[in-house]
Amino acid sequence: MKKALLFSALAAALTVGGFVQAAEKLVVAATPVPHAEILELIKPTLAKEGVDLEIKVFTDYVQPNVQVDQKRLDANYFQTLPYLKNFNEGKGTNLVTVIGVHVEPFGGYSKKVKSLAELKEGATVAIPNEGSNSGRALLLLQKAGLITLKDPQNALATPKDIAENPKKLKFRELESAMLPRVLDQVDLDMINTNYALEAGLNPAKDALVIEGSDSPYVNFLVARPDNKDSDAIQKLAKALTSPEVKTFIEKKYSGAVLPAF
Repeated sequence: MKKALLFSALAAALTVGGFVQAAEKLVVAATPVPHAEILELIKPTLAKEGVDLEIKVFTDYVQPNVQVDQKRLDANYFQTLPYLKNFNEGKGTNLVTVIGVHVEPFGGYSKKVKSLAELKEGATVAIPNEGSNSGRALLLLQKAGLITLKDPQNALATPKDIAENPKKLKFRELESAMLPRVLDQVDLDMINTNYALEAGLNPAKDALVIEGSDSPYVNFLVARPDNKDSDAIQKLAKALTSPEVKTFIEKKYSGAVLPAF
């Protein structure tokens, strides 16, 4: 009798309205490195909290936002606030940040020169063609003294916004994911850190110029206004900013990725 009562009590605890409670599924888009790696780390933690995290890996910066907006995905983790603002304005979307997780210092790389001083007149520089990433690259080049922008604070600058270009640098604008592939073809390649890591580059050692730890370009967990405060999204946000994740970032990426919390 006692065993029967115990079984009944256990069954009642596991059911609601006669159905076994299933873990809530959360589908999140991420670029491979470091975002998907960090999400993989916290999957077991979220599973214990009743959240079944499914990670969809993308290699571009557009579809993760499009599919969250279309409610085909619940959230994404890959982008900075300037990029998100530019995307929302350009696409008419209303995606929102949930929490900042890490910074990936943006850098410039070369296989043809060992320092920026070696860049010759007319050298070719590859930069991202997306608004905020293009601006980020140009702001870094301005900080390095290679160019001057008409508006020194323009986070959405393009080569058309350059006021002074003493070395007459030529700019090649490409999708961010394509930049590592042209490293052999250009004199200086301005690459987002996630793509640099995928290409086997170590930003802390290989970059000729790189943002400091004070970079304002924090990578955010992003969702929609209708789900950003949901229990599952908030559990994900908490897990992404846990001591476990901070330790993982510091040990695995050796300064190429920096915790933002």
